[in-house]
Amino acid sequence: MTRPVRYEVESGVATVTLDRPEAMNSLTRETKEALRDALQTAASDEAIRCVVVTGTGRAFCVGQDLREHAAHLAELPVADVWATVAEHYTPIATALATMPKPVIAAVNGVAAGAGASIAFACDFRLVSEAAGFNTAFAGIGLSCDTGASWTLPRLVGYAKAVELLMQPRTVKPSEACEIGLATHVVPADDLAEAAADLARTLAAGPTLAYASIKAALVYGASHDLATTMALEADMMAATGASQDHRNAVQAFVAKQSPMFRGR
Repeated sequence: MTRPVRYEVESGVATVTLDRPEAMNSLTRETKEALRDALQTAASDEAIRCVVVTGTGRAFCVGQDLREHAAHLAELPVADVWATVAEHYTPIATALATMPKPVIAAVNGVAAGAGASIAFACDFRLVSEAAGFNTAFAGIGLSCDTGASWTLPRLVGYAKAVELLMQPRTVKPSEACEIGLATHVVPADDLAEAAADLARTLAAGPTLAYASIKAALVYGASHDLATTMALEADMMAATGASQDHRNAVQAFVAKQSPMFRGR
């Protein structure tokens, strides 16, 4: 039986691929569990230095599989239906946003609902010219999940986040780049190579520093200036004591390229 999520590792890069092209990579319970587990595995594996999340076919991910959801609404108590937020969607977003290594969303096609939220929770979004974002939640009478209420305002600002969440529409790649949803827009045929090139660059970089930067950004989003700067001081002391920093300073003085080991 084919797994709905593929997990592949090469040269320190983990690629997590949603692989239900016939269903536009919509999220069944099995798919959500496999995605959650793959991301948590990547987060905890010290040998992984960068993660790429992508999809197969013409969609990145269109969110919840509504056929399965309709069956659950008819068969299960309401509390059991919506337990999926705490069991699946929240851990998926948390793993992406707090992972101590860079995460790239290679958005190959439409990203809607939780699929859009998954992309928003990544650090970089390389977007195919054939792709688009649609929050979708309000269109079926729902609030938002998978961290969208936290990530989206930080990408596009509060007012634009309100608009995109309350009046869902497809945001094309050019607009996505203009408003901050896309890091780069690339031709569809070049997406995989562009994501691989960026992943290799990041994997060869100062991953300990990347992890500290991510942690500081998450912390600063919910703390005041003074406590955020106190954390910055701690992070600088920790990274400043690392072998990566010492080697980089020595390489600079010697006019050489630094080698980063993540320690």
